[in-house]
Amino acid sequence: MKIRTMGYFFKESLISLRRNGWMSFASILTVAISLFVCGIFWLLVLNVNNVADSIESSVEIKAFLHDNTRLDQIEIIEKQIRALPGVSEVDFVSRDEALESLRKQFGEKNDLLDALEGENPLPDSFTVKTKTAEDVIPVAQSMEQTNLFEKVRYGQGVVEKLFALINWIRLLGVGIMTLLGIAAVVLIAITIRLTVYARRKEITIMKYVGATDWFIRWPFLLEGVFLGLIGSFVAVMILFWSYSSLVKNVSVSLSFIQLIREPGLLWNINAGLMLTGTALGALGSMISLHKFLKV
Repeated sequence: MKIRTMGYFFKESLISLRRNGWMSFASILTVAISLFVCGIFWLLVLNVNNVADSIESSVEIKAFLHDNTRLDQIEIIEKQIRALPGVSEVDFVSRDEALESLRKQFGEKNDLLDALEGENPLPDSFTVKTKTAEDVIPVAQSMEQTNLFEKVRYGQGVVEKLFALINWIRLLGVGIMTLLGIAAVVLIAITIRLTVYARRKEITIMKYVGATDWFIRWPFLLEGVFLGLIGSFVAVMILFWSYSSLVKNVSVSLSFIQLIREPGLLWNINAGLMLTGTALGALGSMISLHKFLKV
């Protein structure tokens, strides 16, 4: 394609943008808002995944043995636990080790344990970690069914609710991003359709003098790309500033909340939004041309 021809296409697309000023502005605003919200949910889902990974890696099963469990039985029980599907790590914690750990947790107040008068009420136990968070419940249930343990704890109820909430947030984010993307495509398609309608006589003349289909399509396609690109650029600038400010404020005021801070990640998301905006613009143009231009 000749440079002069491409220059003509760019010129025509920019003229069309100015000609449909308010509609172009509405399209750009829709794309910007849509992609900004998409970016927020993208970051939300990534941060939720980060928190979920942290929680999943810390979820473990505590199995407390009966008081009359002998040492030779403990070794057999440990082998049985290791043989369960999904188990990655098994640690035996003796009652003396548990008491010493409790003293360290109490710190300066460990004199409260002196009231035990040399007795140790804590049982021997196993700490079990699984390969994935999904393995926690079936492994714990298998251990409970053996009747080898006094109690088996893994945060019953809390784990299920937590994972359900995380999955719900993930699905909500994907759903909202999809709906906003569709809204942006539809509005861009409407904008291009209005441009096509306004220039229908000119298009008819161009067809009569032998202009190819793609010669007619290119200015409209570029117009949609410009709409998506400008809208995504606005969204990226606002998102970059907003998230950077949020991370800074959270790190000072709510230091216990660990947001993702890798600069490379934010740049990747911004690049993804720019490409998405450009693709949405092109897609909106193609839909409009295919349905309404019929060239």
